[in-house]
Amino acid sequence: MSDDFDDLIFTNPVFHEKIWGGRRLETEFGYKIPDGSIGECWAISAHPAGDCTVAGGAYDGRYLSDLWESERGLFAGASGDRFPLLIKILDARENLSVQVHPDDAYAAAHENGSLGKRECWYVLSAEPGTKIVVGQRAHDRAEFARMVEEGRWSELLYEVPIKAGDFFRIEPGTIHAIEGGTLILETQQSSDVTYRVYDYDRVQADGTRRELHIPQTLDVVDFSLVPPASGEVTAPEVDGITSLMSCPNFDVVRLRPTEGTSVTLRQDHPFVCVSVVEGAGAVETPAGRHELEKGAHFVAPARSGDLTFTGDMTIIASWVPKEA
Repeated sequence: MSDDFDDLIFTNPVFHEKIWGGRRLETEFGYKIPDGSIGECWAISAHPAGDCTVAGGAYDGRYLSDLWESERGLFAGASGDRFPLLIKILDARENLSVQVHPDDAYAAAHENGSLGKRECWYVLSAEPGTKIVVGQRAHDRAEFARMVEEGRWSELLYEVPIKAGDFFRIEPGTIHAIEGGTLILETQQSSDVTYRVYDYDRVQADGTRRELHIPQTLDVVDFSLVPPASGEVTAPEVDGITSLMSCPNFDVVRLRPTEGTSVTLRQDHPFVCVSVVEGAGAVETPAGRHELEKGAHFVAPARSGDLTFTGDMTIIASWVPKEA
């Protein structure tokens, strides 16, 4: 490792079994996953419910949360009492529950000081005819409560057809649900607060149904949000980079190097989270070169230097804004 630059920090994913999960994290990404219906790969996470360890390098075996606490220079310029982002891959064999997330203020007050949950989805694959729920049609709290009580889900929920390459911004207060037959790369705040609105009356292995959170849902639904017409990415691709989202919590871009061309991502952020979602190639920084393949995830520290990608890949990268 150079005295002037820090090497990249690769992570070991953490996997979670879900009632709606499948086995595509194994078959399509080559991960060694536990038995059962594995729905979530927490690829870059320092959350207590799934804290990733470092794979190789100077910090091999240490938890990402430990680096945030004791090696803060790696994330120069970032503040807060926890690593702020969480990167997931979701394998939805069946429909996820219809749900909504709170904002920071509500979560801090009602969920033991947790962050809220703003997130976004990059669609990796979707079976023909697949849709997602992203929005609802009630005009106010009373109408929403009445439609839920009467089970008028087809009237209430707003669905959009999806395909690979689509992108959706999920603001706090958005009613949403990924439907079966979909693989998603999710970038979100480091929070696990989810309010479940509807679960299709599914029964778990022990014969019970999962808890619903209607009172909290009524508190946090944002009736002013306008549902998207589609997830089509319309932003221009400039030098292999497309800006997908910019918000107070994070920026997200897509990088697409191809054979014979390279894509360079300037590293002037507190850190950058990087996920290879398709293809293979390499990344080179002043500290060294690493081969990459589909399913690789790493954090580029503040002093990694610029990242130059070669090969034929699709990459999703994200970072937090610099402090004012």
